[in-house]
Amino acid sequence: MTIKHIFKLYFLVFVFSCNNDLHLSKIEGERIEIDAAIASDSDIENFIKPYRENVNKNLDSVISYAPDTYSKSDGEFNTAIGNLMADAVFEESNPIFNKRTGKTIDLVLLNYGGIRSIISQGNIKIRTAFEVMPFENSVVVVAIKGQQVLQMMDYLSKDKRAHPVSKHLQLSLNKNSEVTKATISGKPIDKGTTYYVATNDYLYNGGDRMDFFHPNDSFYVLDYKIRNVLIDYFKRKDTIRPKRDNRYIKLED
Repeated sequence: MTIKHIFKLYFLVFVFSCNNDLHLSKIEGERIEIDAAIASDSDIENFIKPYRENVNKNLDSVISYAPDTYSKSDGEFNTAIGNLMADAVFEESNPIFNKRTGKTIDLVLLNYGGIRSIISQGNIKIRTAFEVMPFENSVVVVAIKGQQVLQMMDYLSKDKRAHPVSKHLQLSLNKNSEVTKATISGKPIDKGTTYYVATNDYLYNGGDRMDFFHPNDSFYVLDYKIRNVLIDYFKRKDTIRPKRDNRYIKLED
């Protein structure tokens, strides 16, 4: 157990006048080490036990199956686990966004660093979603012009990491890491067109130096945590089958 320091403060005060004014005279500190030698409180343990058991039972509920192990280190520009996350955000969030606004998400962009664990071969549990996405990040949708989307493509080409993007994007780089092709749903990105990009609140607020979300035409909060997106997505899939593809590639010729 980690050692913590607890200070017991002893205040010695004296009365210096008849109006009972109190004055701090001295402060003493004493260090008490908390370690495994200190016995746990059985009453507290007994109180917590049923709650802990219920939480663990829920976290260990099997909701899908992974035929292989998926890691964010499996590819240079796109990975199976990253593709799964971006596509899951689209599939689970777009119906909500469409119902509220009548509009459709054009593209999903998440961040490489937001993937915090592998998905291991075998049963996928609710706990898996908490391991992959332990943060409280939520889905937001931003309406930005095509010029800013092109800035996003430039960012991706220079950052050289497998930031998860949805399958609607086709981004190709040449051997010098310059953008040679950038399309959304098969169409070239138009500078004057407004695109609806789903991302997380961390990136929207400038995380990972992604500053192309500002200014924007509009901003929508879906109140939908990425972790819950994954849980809902897994529950809809008896078996997940994510794979690397050509959505974001670098050509060496």
